[in-house]
Amino acid sequence: MAVPGLLGKKLGMTQVFAEDGSVIPVTVLKAGPCVVVQRKTKDNDGYEAVQLGLVEFIKPKRVNKPETGHLKKNNIPPLRFLREICLADAKEEAKAGDKVLVEQLFKANDRVDVIGTSKGRGWAGFVRRHHFRGGAASHGSMFHRAPGSIGASSFPSRVWPGQRMAGQMGTDRVTARNVKVVQVDADEHLLLVKGAVPGANGGYVIIRRTKKAAKRSKR
Repeated sequence: MAVPGLLGKKLGMTQVFAEDGSVIPVTVLKAGPCVVVQRKTKDNDGYEAVQLGLVEFIKPKRVNKPETGHLKKNNIPPLRFLREICLADAKEEAKAGDKVLVEQLFKANDRVDVIGTSKGRGWAGFVRRHHFRGGAASHGSMFHRAPGSIGASSFPSRVWPGQRMAGQMGTDRVTARNVKVVQVDADEHLLLVKGAVPGANGGYVIIRRTKKAAKRSKR
């Protein structure tokens, strides 16, 4: 199996002890099992990728008709979470119906990228949302947490698209890179990674082999 990653769910954080007695904070991920739903090729789709589905219970009525028909093409049961993972080249073998397990892809001390959706924080000001400094806190300044100028007055006399301002914070796609794998539990399909990863407990994540080498090996 040449699939470079799999889907999972964030369960929460805990800690484990290393051989020297030091405490390592870890995030527990329910990594798989996954099933290959579709193999996309450059000839048919314009790019090389594999579509994976996380195997978990879901009522068939919770899946809409187009997705149900898509799954029935390869006799795959209803799935809740489907995502695509790009492949390096066309030589990597993967066909619809193949199972992808965590012990097939990762082992202790490997480096992975964990992609998740950050927690929603609601409406936030520009200081909290974008880490702006704000104005002076002295008496009478009247510029403590104000945004300042957001556009020119003469030309172009409008606010440019993408201007950093107050707004909804969170619920963004976030990638934690070069995360170290501490333990792999093949029986329970668990992956313990060092430190925190994006998202709330119970949120879905994508776990793939890291694309950038770690600069510090001691992490």
